[in-house]
Amino acid sequence: MRKILVVAGVLLTAVGGATAYALDSGAANPVVVTPVRSTTVTSTGQPITLPQKNVEVAASIYDIAPGTRLPVHKHPFPRYAYVLAGTLQVTNVDTGQSDTFKTGDFIVEMIDEWHFGANVGADPVKLLVIDQTEAGAAATVLRQ
Repeated sequence: MRKILVVAGVLLTAVGGATAYALDSGAANPVVVTPVRSTTVTSTGQPITLPQKNVEVAASIYDIAPGTRLPVHKHPFPRYAYVLAGTLQVTNVDTGQSDTFKTGDFIVEMIDEWHFGANVGADPVKLLVIDQTEAGAAATVLRQ
């Protein structure tokens, strides 16, 4: 168990850094950890706060066809997305601010702000989405 905690601590330290880090795995080839992003705020500058009780973590893969626009929605809890493929534009409905995310980008989505995403590229968008909600609560609320 101690070894797992040490490895976890090393990985967390490596992800917080700005450059790739080789982790000695004891094998012939080292494990290379390349930080993608480290932040304490969402894409709109809100501080990231976790649900206060019964936290549930859910991971999903989203496939969004070219030209598709998602409905206007918001997330009451933290949501993170890693762009596996494609180009996604996310627009805040209230401010009109748009951000474009491409393959390899990590998105810390806005919390409780109405927005929509659109595949603005020629290829499908593929996202790995991670939600942190209160157990049983909806991760997404559609605008009526």
